[in-house]
Amino acid sequence: MIKVIAIGNSFSVDAVEYLRDIAAAGGVDMLVGNLYIGGCSLKTHWNNACSDAKAYIYYRFDKNTREETSDVSIREALESEEWDIVTMQQASYDSGVYGTYEPYLSNLSRYVRNIRPMAEQVIHQTWAYEIDSDHEGFLNYNKDQLIMFNALKDAYSKAAKSLGARIIPCGEAIQKARASHLFDYANGGKSLCRDGFHASIPQGRYLLGAVWYEFLTGKSILENPFVPYDENTSSSPTLEELAVLKQCAHEAVLQYR
Repeated sequence: MIKVIAIGNSFSVDAVEYLRDIAAAGGVDMLVGNLYIGGCSLKTHWNNACSDAKAYIYYRFDKNTREETSDVSIREALESEEWDIVTMQQASYDSGVYGTYEPYLSNLSRYVRNIRPMAEQVIHQTWAYEIDSDHEGFLNYNKDQLIMFNALKDAYSKAAKSLGARIIPCGEAIQKARASHLFDYANGGKSLCRDGFHASIPQGRYLLGAVWYEFLTGKSILENPFVPYDENTSSSPTLEELAVLKQCAHEAVLQYR
């Protein structure tokens, strides 16, 4: 079994929503944990670690169960399982501002290492906002998607280098998919964001889960049979969309190896 936990926010919620099901379809037993506070930054994560704050909603998914627990601390979640991988990420609005990462990332890394010394620490690269996003954090990047993507790509690269960590390239995969006519929002394609910044359901979330699956397992997503289904809209990606999303996930992971 692969055991992975994210110290994250709503972007990690998007990333792991379909991960367990994708893994199961690929014959992989996976336990997925997610420590969630909406919009949570590395600074807040570190402050919460210092105070042992029971501030998180903790999501725990395995092949049989889906649990949600409130008022959980980072320490409690880390101590609850022998985690193989712990992921960390910056809040999306500061993702391209490297000055906001430190000293919080390094401090958090040491904290995690003290509790789970055998776990691999990994950087989760988040994604750029949609071109017409009204998120106030988009102003950090002159409301320009490409500027935001290049800035976050550079910042996450520096963060990973500082820890000697690998990157889960979700932002890269999203940007690759946006180059397809299917998801070229500026020219009539579907947006991969449902509100200008969170991942669309099911296409955007599926793409993120595909990236995590291939990164974590080393198995190709291209032949994975899982197809996501959104009960709210009674919809799934088309076969053409699935093919593009799988290819973009695959290419992004290969690019970052």
